[in-house]
Amino acid sequence: MIKTSTTSLAELLAHIPKIVLFGVAALVQVALLTLMIIDRIQVLRDGTEVTLQTRPVDPRDLLRGDYVVLGYDISRLPAGSLLNQPTGTRNPMVFVKLAPNRDGLYEAVSVHADAVAVASPDVLIRGRVVSGATCGSRGRAFCDQLQVRYNLESYFVPEGEGRKLEQARNQRKLTVVAAILPSGRAAIKRLLVDGEPIYEEPWF
Repeated sequence: MIKTSTTSLAELLAHIPKIVLFGVAALVQVALLTLMIIDRIQVLRDGTEVTLQTRPVDPRDLLRGDYVVLGYDISRLPAGSLLNQPTGTRNPMVFVKLAPNRDGLYEAVSVHADAVAVASPDVLIRGRVVSGATCGSRGRAFCDQLQVRYNLESYFVPEGEGRKLEQARNQRKLTVVAAILPSGRAAIKRLLVDGEPIYEEPWF
């Protein structure tokens, strides 16, 4: 029965002109791209703005074009109450509570396996553990230090501008304004050097 259904489908596709199939494939790609754009617009438009301090990182990968690699003070965190707790997966998702310091920069307060309630001006950002989730006897528990990525770790810039921004980053003069939705999803909104905006992320 399954073979007959598969054969029927193949015969049906064989009778559809290739131009129609290409058109359908193109429409699907456009639809997916549109959904991605709409999703990003929502984050940039509705997300709470937080300013994050960048920190020096390893040299950039030149194969990916002219961009600046971004590391943050909130990228490496103590596990806190998650220490030795089971992770479930090798790279689990976590939620990091952020709060502003006296300079207006947001710092990590605590890290959680699930979303927790926060009150303004605190926010919750969602990230994925890329290092620090392989401890314990079975290698599936949180270690004492976690390396977390938030999908904010690279920013493409005009050709020739990357090196200048990397220098500012390494001198801790570069800060990033990110927009964060209540769900924890985040996107880079603008880059600042010495507190002055230099790049604003367009909605499109």
